[in-house]
Amino acid sequence: MKNVDKGTVIRTVLLFIALVNQTLMMFGKGALPISEDQVNTVADALYLVGSTVFTIVTSVMAWYKNNYVTSKGKQQKEVLKQNGLTK
Repeated sequence: MKNVDKGTVIRTVLLFIALVNQTLMMFGKGALPISEDQVNTVADALYLVGSTVFTIVTSVMAWYKNNYVTSKGKQQKEVLKQNGLTK
C-alpha cells in the first residue's frame, strides 16, 4: 500500500461508514445502542437528517474526487491515455 493516496483512503472509509449507517437505518436499526425510550421524535428526525446529509456529502466527495469531472481532470485523463497509463 505504498502508493495509496491518503485522501482516497479517507474518502473510501467515510463513504463505507455512511453507507453502512444508511443501510442500518433502512432496516430500523441504529448504529448506536440507544433504546426507543431514550430518544424523542426531534432527536430521531435530526439524526435521520444528519445521517442522510453525511451520506450525500461523502458520496459526492468520493465520486467527484475519484473521477475526471473537472476540465483539469479531463486533461489529466487525456495525458494518461496518450501515455498508455489507463485501461
